[in-house]
Amino acid sequence: MEAGDLEPENPQENRMESIEEEEEARHDRPIEINTMKKPSWRNLMHNDSFLENGLSDDQGHGSMATYWKATLMLAFQSIGVVYGDLGTSPLYVLPGVFPDGVTPDDDILGVLSLIFYAITLISVIKYVFIVLAANDNGNGGTFALYSLLCRYADLNAMPNRQPEDREVSNYELELPSRRLKMASIVKSAIEKSTFMKYFILLVTLFATSMVMGDGILTPCISVLSAVSGIKAADNALTNNAVTWISVVILILLFQIQRFGTDKIGYAFAPILTIWFTFIGFIGVYNFVKYEPSKIIKAVNPWYIVMYFARNKLNAWKSLGGVILCLTGSEALFADLGHFNVRAIRISSCTVVFPCIICAYFGQASYLLKNKQDVANAFYSSVPGKLYWPMFVIAVLAAVIASQSMISASFSIVQQSVALGCFPRVKIVHTSRKYAGQVYVPEINHLLMLACVGITLGFKSSLEIGNAYGIAVAFVLSITSSFLILVMIMIWKTNMILVIAYALIIGLSELLMLSASLYKFVDGGYIPLIFAIVLVTITCIWNYGHRKKYQYQLVNKISINAVTEIASNPTIHRVPGIALFYTELVHGISPMFTQYASQVKALHSILVFISIKSLHISKVPPDERFLFQRVESEGIPIFRSVVRYGYKDERKEWESFEATLVDQLRKFIVANPRLMRFYDSDGKEGTMIDEERTQTELRLVDNALRHGDVTYLMGEVEMTASKSSSPWKKMVIDYGYNWLSRCVRQPDEFFMLPRKRLLKVGMTCEV
Repeated sequence: MEAGDLEPENPQENRMESIEEEEEARHDRPIEINTMKKPSWRNLMHNDSFLENGLSDDQGHGSMATYWKATLMLAFQSIGVVYGDLGTSPLYVLPGVFPDGVTPDDDILGVLSLIFYAITLISVIKYVFIVLAANDNGNGGTFALYSLLCRYADLNAMPNRQPEDREVSNYELELPSRRLKMASIVKSAIEKSTFMKYFILLVTLFATSMVMGDGILTPCISVLSAVSGIKAADNALTNNAVTWISVVILILLFQIQRFGTDKIGYAFAPILTIWFTFIGFIGVYNFVKYEPSKIIKAVNPWYIVMYFARNKLNAWKSLGGVILCLTGSEALFADLGHFNVRAIRISSCTVVFPCIICAYFGQASYLLKNKQDVANAFYSSVPGKLYWPMFVIAVLAAVIASQSMISASFSIVQQSVALGCFPRVKIVHTSRKYAGQVYVPEINHLLMLACVGITLGFKSSLEIGNAYGIAVAFVLSITSSFLILVMIMIWKTNMILVIAYALIIGLSELLMLSASLYKFVDGGYIPLIFAIVLVTITCIWNYGHRKKYQYQLVNKISINAVTEIASNPTIHRVPGIALFYTELVHGISPMFTQYASQVKALHSILVFISIKSLHISKVPPDERFLFQRVESEGIPIFRSVVRYGYKDERKEWESFEATLVDQLRKFIVANPRLMRFYDSDGKEGTMIDEERTQTELRLVDNALRHGDVTYLMGEVEMTASKSSSPWKKMVIDYGYNWLSRCVRQPDEFFMLPRKRLLKVGMTCEV
């Protein structure tokens, strides 16, 4: 919409501005750090979506007993979804650290000390108590951190920003007001650099691709490690038999994903609770039985120093195996939207980590006396009478272990699709009670095929562990990098604490990453290849998405042109409301002229609808719709921007249609038609045009009553201009257009009724 084309008669209607006006307004009234709300640090750090996900406001405020009951139920559920990967890591960590065997006792103490402090510093302190605090209105994952940064600094590459977006209650960050100088410097440096904007987006896409890589490797290594335990009881079983048993289990696992996290969590939580109880009990048993006074010395970090001094290069290489004890840590954050912060913290500190620490100490204590069993440390350390019960529970736990990263992959894809960074796929919300629980059929099938392929290809948990370590290390390092930006720019954390975090936790993760990369040729290339393929797909989609939007923005039509078309006597009038879907937020899409020239008919009321995703998890329903009246002499024309968060559920068209028309009616009542008049002194004034306002309301009511609502949607074909570079032609003509044909079409994605849908074709040359 061009500046000056539209001059609303009512000041309240001036809710949407042109992109030029928006940019000017954004620079004239930026949201400075010191003008934001300033709640306490405690409130910021403990922002939780519990009431959104589980309780109504009345329940939350009226009954603490109900609140805690629901919280404890979620904590129990989270055990079955979030911690499977972390919980089953004792199956394969020590064999991965000592692939060639172990001789000195002090090496066992050194490695155990590394494992103990890695879990304590990274899984507990970093993720449970720091990263979970960086949630976006109760949602976690790399995209949640990216969204926080986008809301605070201007990182969005899509030119669809509006001043009204900042008025959404969930949009504005509530920040403390201390240590502004460093935050302002970093914010300004990022905003001024186009390279940094795209680099941060690329790193975000790479991190999410690595998490999805975890979603492939976790089932493979967990199930293979658990099933291989049967060979200790029956030597006749070959590696091929173990592999095929694992493949069958994996296929069954992915088939039950359609039932949703809620049902899976309740089914899996009792099994994993038994698993944690077993490994904790066996760990304590072995700790007491074998050298307790010696193995407890591993709590002393000096043994880490001595381990590196003694083994040097080999000690550094072993970090690629130690990092496997942290597998699934990212799931604590990525799966947050399925539960809430308090529930995960309760289950982490009371059940999960105490049992895992006991398991590692018990295994290490056993190895002090039985070094020859290091290749099968877990099953060898199980007392004979508990072997078969433990084997059954281990297989079940390994199956469940895969659930954490599979659920995380679904959450990541949902966020990526909403923000235009991933091709359109079907998002199924599996729980009415917890809005964050989703299932993505296409991704589920992709993960299943990849898991089966890797399991059949490698047939060894040791080689898969080499690949797994790289994926885990990259995700840990990228999360820390984003978290440091959040600490500096948003939390205004004391720089001494930021530096301490970077030197202690950040540097430790980089060391483990470097050690994992050493195993690149031994299987470490697998997650990198997968990430490169996935990042390439997302970058092509995001690039084409932006180019298509920019084309429509440049070629948008003016209000004068709209008025001219609407008042054309050759255009036939039909009763009802037409909802014209367009991606364009600023102005009227050029598809309107294409439609009018081809169809030669306009409905009684025309509404241009733009579906827009904000960098927030949820948009309150009463803040979802923005309306504007487009002035014309012919028919009533409105524009509406419908705003969603990346975790919001897209409703079926029936409920969406009713809500939109109801909101349109309220807008007409609140912003009635005005007419100009001149008084006896010649001064101009305005008054309500009651007749035209009632006519508009009557048209809306009749259309809603008789179901006369038609959906119009553009079908855009992208093509690179003749002067474009070969690279651009390849990306647009082949890459983006091929992806557009392969994925769900816009009408499927928005769940529009096909019987009332009319598509308008248009070619965009970019």
